[in-house]
This record gives sequence, structure tokens and C-alpha cells, in this order.
Amino acid sequence: MNSTINTASTAPLIPTADPSPKPYEVVRFNALKHGILSRYTVLSHESHADYESLVNSLMDEHLPAGATEQHLIEELASVIWRKRRVLQAEGATINKGLKESARSAKTVIPAAAPFEMGLSGENTDIRNLMDLKPADVAESQQSARHDIDATNKASAILRKGGDRAYDKALRALLPDTREWWQNYVDDEEYPADATGLAAFITDHVTPFVYQQEKESRHHDAIVNQTIGEGLQAYRLEKLSRYETHLDRKFERTLAMLIKLKDLRSSRAG
Repeated sequence: MNSTINTASTAPLIPTADPSPKPYEVVRFNALKHGILSRYTVLSHESHADYESLVNSLMDEHLPAGATEQHLIEELASVIWRKRRVLQAEGATINKGLKESARSAKTVIPAAAPFEMGLSGENTDIRNLMDLKPADVAESQQSARHDIDATNKASAILRKGGDRAYDKALRALLPDTREWWQNYVDDEEYPADATGLAAFITDHVTPFVYQQEKESRHHDAIVNQTIGEGLQAYRLEKLSRYETHLDRKFERTLAMLIKLKDLRSSRAG
């Protein structure tokens, strides 16, 4: 009879220490479930899912071991989240300024070309100028030049006078200008004769067509002036200082996290 006892099968199992840190997948959501910062960082109208995605991405990148490292990672997420708000606030501030400058054609347009006489911005919607593409600007310049030529021709006919000067001057004008004139005649603001037409051209047509020509010629300067006044850099100064504060906070927090991980690695080694 073999009295040998198989100790290998009856000896109690002694657990061995696992030197590797706890698998990250087990604790990856701890910062979201138990973190303090996440309760206050995300505002009620903001996306909690986006914030969770940001935190989890940082967790995947830095693989925290312990509550301290998780807290530092959530600090990083909080800084990034608030920096996003800074950019949103910056965009909103700029848009508000642009809207205000777009309403100020009478000051913005003359300032764009300060030495150009007759560039008043009267009856001009800057928003229409802002939407023009280079091809549109070139077409506008050509159209304005054509308008000026037709208006000057009609004025010359009226100055010369003679038989049927009124009819000849009227035909020299462009169709849009003739329609404009007819509206004034229908409203009885001018008599339908050479004297009335000459006064209409002097009072309305000539200032308008030259204004159009100058606005199209100085289009780029007007756009730049509008944007420059709309930016209102002084309004962005506080946002810039706050963004600098967040950048420094991010750098300090990341440095603390790296130092802590290096310290843990050196102790493990």
C-alpha cells in the first residue's frame, strides 16, 4: 500500500502578489461615478456625454493607478472643458461686435477710405458688401462704371438742350434709372420734363452711382474696416487672461500627474 500523500493536491493555495497595477478597465468609470469635479464642471445645458467622452479619453491616455491620479486627470478634463467655453465666449463676443459694426455703415465706410470724398455709407447695408465674392465685386465695379457713363451722357444731353432733349436724355439712362425716375414722376415730386429730369439726376442719380462705384472700388478696405471694428480687441482682454490662467493650470496639473507616475514607477523598480 502506497502511503505517500500528494501534498500538491491538498496544500492550501497561497495567493501571490501581482506587481502590476489593477487593470484600468475595472476603474475607468470611477472618475465619472465618484468624481467631485464632474458634478460642477458640466453645466445643465451642456453635454454630459461629451464630457464623459473627454474624461475617458484622458483616462485611456494616462492609465491612472489610484484615486489621486484619477483626480488629476479629471482636473485636466475640467480645464479643457472650460477652455472650450472660452472659445465659445470669444466667438460670441466677436459676432456681437461684427453685428454692431455692420449697423454702422455711416461711420465704418467713410473710415475705410478716409481720403475718398463722397464715400458716405448712406443707404448702404454693409452685410450685402460682406457677402460679395471677388467676381461679384468686379461685376459691381463694371456696373457702377456703366451707370456713371449713362448718367453723364444724359446730363450732357440736358445741358446742351434743343429739341427732344428730354426724350433723348431719358433714353440714355439705364432701364433701372428710368424706372426710378418714373416713380418720382408718378408721385409728382418732379415734373416730367427736361428741368425735372436734370434736377432728379443731380439730386439722386449722380450721388448714388458715384457712391456705388466708390463702395465697389474700396470693397476690400470696407470689409477689413468692418471686421477690425467688430473684433473690438479690448473686449477679449479678460477672456485672454482667463485662457492664460487655464493654460497654466493645465501645465501644472499635467506636471503633477507625470511626477506622481514617475515616483510610483521608481518605487516599483
